[in-house]
Amino acid sequence: MSGLGGVNQLVLALLGGALLGGGLFLLGMFIRGVERKQISPSKAAERQERIRKLSTRAGVAVVVAAVVLILTRWPVIAAGSGLLVMAWHGLTGGAAEERLAMRNLEALAAWTESLRDTIAGAAGLEQAIPASVRAAAPTLQPHLRALVDRLHTRMPLPDALHRFADELNDSSADLVVAALILNARLRGPGLREVLGALAASAREELDVRRKVEAERRSTRRSVQIVLGASLGFAALLIIFNPSYVAEYGDPLGQLVLLVVAALFGAGFAWMRRLAKFDKPERLLARTVPESSGGGA
Repeated sequence: MSGLGGVNQLVLALLGGALLGGGLFLLGMFIRGVERKQISPSKAAERQERIRKLSTRAGVAVVVAAVVLILTRWPVIAAGSGLLVMAWHGLTGGAAEERLAMRNLEALAAWTESLRDTIAGAAGLEQAIPASVRAAAPTLQPHLRALVDRLHTRMPLPDALHRFADELNDSSADLVVAALILNARLRGPGLREVLGALAASAREELDVRRKVEAERRSTRRSVQIVLGASLGFAALLIIFNPSYVAEYGDPLGQLVLLVVAALFGAGFAWMRRLAKFDKPERLLARTVPESSGGGA
């Protein structure tokens, strides 16, 4: 009994030290303050959307963690279940984002070719852009219509194109828009050749992305299989053979389970990194001040 009491005191001491260290870290951040950063309008909109989705997932995670805690009475497994719900979208890979980026790139290449052919008919940019809306892909048409509306309100073409690039929020689109902005300001020749080269480059990038996505698909499938098998096996043990895992019910068992869960989490994070789609940085990203997080 005395040995068990010593283990309990050790676990409580470790938890108390972790809480104390975290409190001191937060206090230091509050005193030091958060440095004001610069973010682009498109990234600000993305951040707002991520916060909205994160709030929804956080509510679901709290409910799941509470249910697991009631069923198992294990705080570690309950907290791990909540974290798993929060990180589920990331663990299953960025396949949806990558497919969306490829569809947008294909639409951009087709629109660039259409704009090149329209300009070949001796039309200026102000006339060629509205004429290219009807032939554009459905994903581009709302942004092109907004661009045409800005031109109708007498907004300068370079500013309207900058807004168009911010709405698309794509590094490949920035190359095309940058060429259009330079031509709108300098009115020099050679725009058709530049647009043709950019469209060909976009097609080549699309082929490369498709090959990379096919290779990453197997990695994402491995992540899902390992994750599902691990969680399913653990759930079966808890439900059908509770005596086998009864040792995890005391504080020392919870500490061991925490170490095991941390190792699994590190493995899942590593596999997620292998399958992650990293969006390239934009060329025409414009920054706006971000409000400070607090402190002096």
